[in-house]
Amino acid sequence: MACRVDPVVVERQVAARLLSPNFNRWAEQAAAAGHCTSPIRLTGSATTLDKTTGEVLSTYSTTGEPDGVLYVRCGNRRASVCPSCSHEYKGDTWHLLAAGAAGGMKGVPESVAAHPMVFATVTAPSFGPVHTTRTGQGGLGRCHPRRRVVCQHGRPVGCNAVHADGDSRLGQPLCRDCYRYTEHVVWQWHAPELWRRFTITLRRRLAARLGMTQTRLVQLARLSFAKVAEFQRRGVIHFHALIRLDGPASAVTGEHPFPVPLVDVPAEVLADVIRETAALVAYDAPPASDGEPGLRLRFGKQVDARPVTSTASRDDGREQSRDLHPETVAAYIAKYATKACEEFGLPQRLRSPEAAARLGVNAHICRLLATVLDVASTGGEHYAGLVRWAAMLGFRGHFSTKSRRYSTTLGRLRTARKRWQLQRLRGESCDEGTTGWQDDDPAEDSTLVLSDWALAGIGWLTAGDAALAATGSDGVRDWRDAKVRTRSHPSTSARTYGT
Repeated sequence: MACRVDPVVVERQVAARLLSPNFNRWAEQAAAAGHCTSPIRLTGSATTLDKTTGEVLSTYSTTGEPDGVLYVRCGNRRASVCPSCSHEYKGDTWHLLAAGAAGGMKGVPESVAAHPMVFATVTAPSFGPVHTTRTGQGGLGRCHPRRRVVCQHGRPVGCNAVHADGDSRLGQPLCRDCYRYTEHVVWQWHAPELWRRFTITLRRRLAARLGMTQTRLVQLARLSFAKVAEFQRRGVIHFHALIRLDGPASAVTGEHPFPVPLVDVPAEVLADVIRETAALVAYDAPPASDGEPGLRLRFGKQVDARPVTSTASRDDGREQSRDLHPETVAAYIAKYATKACEEFGLPQRLRSPEAAARLGVNAHICRLLATVLDVASTGGEHYAGLVRWAAMLGFRGHFSTKSRRYSTTLGRLRTARKRWQLQRLRGESCDEGTTGWQDDDPAEDSTLVLSDWALAGIGWLTAGDAALAATGSDGVRDWRDAKVRTRSHPSTSARTYGT
């Protein structure tokens, strides 16, 4: 249980920090750490040498800092844990996705936008009717319009209510005793394997559609993708993916790292093959307990696959018949890269449904947690690991993944940011669109850094410091978001996340 801090004490700590003679330096440290919620405190020193002459170019030691430590970001991706680091990760993910979709940034050429590309969404199947929102020609429709019929447990099988977005019943089963919770958990546990089989089958079906062997397709084209997992209100994962067709690996050169495919495949054809594949792929899961049959797992019937073109409108893309703009799609799926289970209010280390209920988590999600623990105890070695993923409702996959050649990498984005910041500190001219993307940095090649660091602790020294950092974090995020909205070109505006 978190300790409550006396507001009066916090105010005094804030005042003491603001009035301290070295506040400006502390504020610089806090900004350099991104106003992280729980920064890592390090003690030690670093010396920069000229590789050729051995001359000492600069030295740094934490002994001269206000608190005698160096503050470093925690790097946590969850917004509920650290809004600052989560915001940076979300921005990096936007860069990564937008670069692969639209090109013209982060070392990816604009020509990739002309490649056949599709935005696909695949969902889980139904495990029982849940309260939902329906839209029709006249606006919102009734949830599950039915006559007065009840299930075997005596509960109505229909719902004539019109649910607004904030309705707490959304995602809740009409009857929790009819809902197939075990099947839900088993599907969620094996969802990453189902996706893996989808990508394999997609290559096979595309080759068959083009009338060639898989070996021949590899010689002419390659599928690249970026995928984000999102929780639906009912507590089950579905996948959003940008799927792009590139040239073969044999055509990759230094001048053309993203070659065009050597076979003509319209985006509409690729979208059709994706829908076909999602309907075909299946996985036979081991039984969840002794004496029960195994389950054949499939994706749900709701499969959306829409072409992505640079000529499409930059609207929200809600019209199902219209193509999508690359940057619209990138912004949409990047939004979910840091959300994880947080819409259900599940702490990262949550382990019991009773604890979830005390936190105000709804009965459906608590029942899912209980089922996760039950399957973990009865499913043998196949499901023993479920306990570790209880807070994720049994989902063990990554929430953001991409194929190797989709675009740039998170590592390169961080390296570019580091180089850009170092060039600013050295007083060198730097362009935020190109700085850091060269393979070699002359300054890094000519210098050697000798460092010695030790962990001093985690978190700010006082609650007052934490409050100041949180205020700074909110201000920086608001400024960056406002800057994004005022930029005319979305590709350019996205760069504000990384600087």
